[in-house]
Amino acid sequence: MASSSMSRGFGSSSWSAQENKAFEKALAIFDRDTPDRWANVARAVGGSRTPEEVRRHYEVLVEDVKRIESGRVPFPNYITTEVIVTPTGRISLK
Repeated sequence: MASSSMSRGFGSSSWSAQENKAFEKALAIFDRDTPDRWANVARAVGGSRTPEEVRRHYEVLVEDVKRIESGRVPFPNYITTEVIVTPTGRISLK
């Protein structure tokens, strides 16, 4: 769930997909009762983030989840299309 938008204004750069995946896994391992939680998560992310950066990243994640669960984030309007594959293998959208 974690995206590069979650780095709004924090840290030196956007979080990569690989960093976000490592971050999510680390949160599952190092719960809120873990001593030095943010230092452990920072190491698990690969050491390129400070404990303060991972703590802020977590806070933004929590706020994003709250907005989603409260209904303040609208569902995207996906355009549905019909995919047609011809006998020759050509694909067209209708």
